[in-house]
Amino acid sequence: MVRCLLVLVFSLAAAAALPAPAAAQAAPRAYAPEQLWQLSPRDQERVIALEYEEQSNGRRIPDDQLRFYLDQVRQSRWTFSRIKTDIAQSLRGNAGGGRPPGNGGDGSGGSDRVVCESIKQRYRECATDFRGRAYVVRKLSRGECVEGRSWGQLRGRVWVNHGCRAEFAERAGGGPDTGYSVTCSSNDERYTTCAWNTRYGPPVLVERLSRHRCDAGRDWGYRGGALWVDNGCRARFAPRR
Repeated sequence: MVRCLLVLVFSLAAAAALPAPAAAQAAPRAYAPEQLWQLSPRDQERVIALEYEEQSNGRRIPDDQLRFYLDQVRQSRWTFSRIKTDIAQSLRGNAGGGRPPGNGGDGSGGSDRVVCESIKQRYRECATDFRGRAYVVRKLSRGECVEGRSWGQLRGRVWVNHGCRAEFAERAGGGPDTGYSVTCSSNDERYTTCAWNTRYGPPVLVERLSRHRCDAGRDWGYRGGALWVDNGCRARFAPRR
């Protein structure tokens, strides 16, 4: 009887020491080291895409944003924490104008910044508190962000288009250094030219005043020393800084 009890005890102990069936074990959690460059490119994509999906409640990360992060990991050694923070700032911007904290040392008029993104090449406006001119602090997209063509500003807003994704801040001192600007209007959507002082060089669009689009080369331009607008574009132009 004692021998049978000993055999039973040893059998139970051995069974407890055996690993649990695979189905009963907890699923392993994804692990992302701070040094993402230690991972393979495929694992970097997976980790960043999962982080974006988690923060955005299931949305897929835009392809150009993913490429931007992969470039930053490879070229600038961005850590996982930095990418997490940048994703959060980006998503706040998509909600209508995010304001990640600035460092105040880059020429902005204050610490407020706004991330505005043209997703799938679409036009988008983002609210700002800027009173002066906006400028691009940091370009987040691979595509160009050219003022007047793929980004610009309205009263209390910045707009982006053609895939431009960028972080904006307010330029210290407001308008152009010279104070010179010209407002040009396409009334009744007609082609119109406006005088421009050629000594200032080519103009840039600094404020769109119409509901119509003002795309460079289609709705406004500069040639032969003359500024022109068309298709209902009305905007204020100033010298390039």
